[in-house]
Amino acid sequence: MILSHVMSALFLLIGSYSDSDAEGICVYSFDPQTARSTYVSGVSGISNPSFLCLSSNGKRVYAVGEDEGTTSTANYLKFNPRKGTLRLVNSRPTQGGAPCNITLTPNERMVVTANYFGGSVTAFPLDRRGRLRKGNHYRFDGHSVDPKRQTRPYLHAVYFTPDGSEMWCNDLGTDQIHAFPLQANGMPLIDAAHQADHFLKAGLGPRHLCFSSAGRLAYLLGELSGEVCTLDYSEPSHIRVVQTLRADSLNAGGSADIHISPDGRYVYTSHRLQGDGISILRVRADGTLAKVGYQPTAAHPRNFALTPDGRYLLVACRDADVVEIYRRDATTGLLSDTHERIHTSRPVCLQFVAR
Repeated sequence: MILSHVMSALFLLIGSYSDSDAEGICVYSFDPQTARSTYVSGVSGISNPSFLCLSSNGKRVYAVGEDEGTTSTANYLKFNPRKGTLRLVNSRPTQGGAPCNITLTPNERMVVTANYFGGSVTAFPLDRRGRLRKGNHYRFDGHSVDPKRQTRPYLHAVYFTPDGSEMWCNDLGTDQIHAFPLQANGMPLIDAAHQADHFLKAGLGPRHLCFSSAGRLAYLLGELSGEVCTLDYSEPSHIRVVQTLRADSLNAGGSADIHISPDGRYVYTSHRLQGDGISILRVRADGTLAKVGYQPTAAHPRNFALTPDGRYLLVACRDADVVEIYRRDATTGLLSDTHERIHTSRPVCLQFVAR
């Protein structure tokens, strides 16, 4: 199972920016007792496999091919959890440039990509073997206040609410979450006639989000403003901002990723371009956040991942060609450098699989 809480060895899958003839996805063995990693295997054949998602049994991996134009793809790979190897099975065009995010639907019958330059999302039905079929393409329109970064839609991520009732599409270009009810039978995936566009804040630049471990709250990171919005979605088809907190105080415009710790007590955010590092936010009793610390990292931290037990936080520092490994204090939430490193070319996305 993925993200098992058993303290056994883990596989770590690393997606990257790379040419198709390079090992764009690498597999490492990670020991959660020592924080040490060992290279296991790699797979080529995909251009810029920058973001990955995995099935609940850990045997299917879906990866984007984040090219900027018509060669962009969604890809299915089969993972052998005994050997730690990957095999590319099939690929489909996304019909939208620079797919930067990919996710499985709750029932794992479809895969959805967020196409950054395409201003769109693409939903791919899966056959019984997990292979991608032709995708259904949904485009958006609009703009917001930033004259360089928000002249049109820039879809950055797709999420499904924990109850499986809605699909949320984070649009950096229009400062909105586009929300859709999911169809009961799953075909088509969404009820497009009941699309709800939730405007958050001008200049925020919605990028990634995570859901609270209890209750109906979500934490959304704005790439452009460096702020985290606490969102209450307890009312059907309604999203209310209950708090806006600045996680990046340098106005770098490069906030990247956000995750909540397995115990639900801390939220972490990554920030690039200036003062690269991880911001540490404590979850208060009412679900709002308080900033408690900041951990500097190597250059250009992108995606990061917490181990299933919450003991370690690993961060992909793209421009330093390294994955850094930090020990996490469960009481304070603060991070300390283990000085263990995984040296790999242009890492972007990290995913754990139990061995």
